[in-house]
Amino acid sequence: MRHIVYLAILVVCLVGTLPLEFALGTRVYARWRQLLITLLPVVVLFGAWDLWAIHDGAWWYDRRYLLGATLPSGILGRLPLEELLFFLVIPTCSILALEAVRARKPHWIVSE
Repeated sequence: MRHIVYLAILVVCLVGTLPLEFALGTRVYARWRQLLITLLPVVVLFGAWDLWAIHDGAWWYDRRYLLGATLPSGILGRLPLEELLFFLVIPTCSILALEAVRARKPHWIVSE
């Protein structure tokens, strides 16, 4: 069961923030195009950074906690699937939390 730990943590993060979409009407998932545009630079920049760090030996993943699926990434190596999902899930959860605060306390955050 250890091989699903990383994935399970990501699922818990998603499930834990999902009610914000419906209970507070954050509409993050409803605006999926904007969400994808927001996530794209995160995935590209941090994915490249991770690949470089793995290639350089500065960063590694304990295979005991991974499914074993990797994404081929050219000359720098392979990125674990869970790490790609991390770059999608955690920013999404953060955006949901920010939008929940905006929905409840719009005067706390200055908008454009």
